[in-house]
Amino acid sequence: RMFHQFATKPYFSGSPTEQLHCLNQAAEFVQLTDKIEKRFMALVKRLKAAYDICSGSDVFSQQERDLIHFYLAVRSIVFKLTKGDAPDSAQMNAKVRQMIADALQSDGVEEIFKLGDENASQIDIFDDDYLAKIEKIKLPNTKIKLLQQLLQRAIDDFKKVNKIKGVDFSKQFQELVTKYNQRDEQDVLVSNVLDDFAGEIVDLFHALKEEKESFGEMGIDFEEKSFYDILKALAHKYDFDYPEDKLIHLAKEVKTVVDDKAKYTDWSQRADIKAELKVDLILLLGKHGYPPVDRDEVYKEIFEQAENFKKYQK
Repeated sequence: RMFHQFATKPYFSGSPTEQLHCLNQAAEFVQLTDKIEKRFMALVKRLKAAYDICSGSDVFSQQERDLIHFYLAVRSIVFKLTKGDAPDSAQMNAKVRQMIADALQSDGVEEIFKLGDENASQIDIFDDDYLAKIEKIKLPNTKIKLLQQLLQRAIDDFKKVNKIKGVDFSKQFQELVTKYNQRDEQDVLVSNVLDDFAGEIVDLFHALKEEKESFGEMGIDFEEKSFYDILKALAHKYDFDYPEDKLIHLAKEVKTVVDDKAKYTDWSQRADIKAELKVDLILLLGKHGYPPVDRDEVYKEIFEQAENFKKYQK
């Protein structure tokens, strides 16, 4: 019933190019709304579970097997776009597996796959040329899903080195995803609405890139910037003013204190070192007149940031 308005004939009787195009269009079709996508993915998951049990039976005609593989192939493509892998492909024959790979590559999606390769770290997803390749993808919902996956990975990486700002970007990103998933039914086929969503994701990409590079203009290093963000966020939370120049200087002092304790093996697991760090931070805050907010909260945020940063910088 879900596909009664979708022409699947090109997949079953068309040329190789038509088959690939049909697969891509089918994946785009099931992504029209979040509701349709979730329903399709759930139904095909159940179909796959049942087929796995009786696939060896001779009760299936070749036409029925081809139709099942078609649905599994579409699910694999959508799964790849949203999760980064395609779990169903191992159960398919070589021809269908190759078709999935070709379908994903034919629309320019192959660029995203490199993120899962060993050389993923060598890819700069903030490079304008890289984003331009994704922008060229013609299927709007497919393009949005790829941009979402890229941005989610970029934010996850950023959290490893700047937790508080990373969380802030996560909230902004989630608001965009919710807005996309809850868009009005009548907007699902309106191209400018989808273009606007894609544009907002790209804008958030650029904002994240600017944030990652902002420490340079402030005359501090990347880790000092993360402490600065914590101090500034807490000042905002408790509604008090603290001069910008003093914030920057205090962030540098915090890093000095943290580095002094982080030089010890397993520093973040040792109660004595953590106690010393907390005392030193409280004394430092008092020395610089950082207002008497909940200093346990200041310590907690700084400790978690330092632990996170040191962990991922090894």
